[in-house]
Amino acid sequence: MDIHHTTTTLSVTDANISGATFDDVNLESATFNNIKLKGVRFTDVNLSDASIDGANLTNMAITHANLTGTTINGLLVTDLLAAYKTLHP
Repeated sequence: MDIHHTTTTLSVTDANISGATFDDVNLESATFNNIKLKGVRFTDVNLSDASIDGANLTNMAITHANLTGTTINGLLVTDLLAAYKTLHP
């Protein structure tokens, strides 16, 4: 199914859309529950003010990211990276 140039609100439940492609899509204020994203790739994504709770981030890679204000379990990531660089110059 192709959906182009629409502002329709979608509700998708109990669906398998593996292999789907999303390009130039606005998902602002969307809610995702019980979602499998294994092997998914995000490029040029704005996740500012997003919240991730109860996630399995095993082997996840984040590169070329602005981490200002980002926390993991309440700890600033920039502080964690600075401490790591101090211990491992």
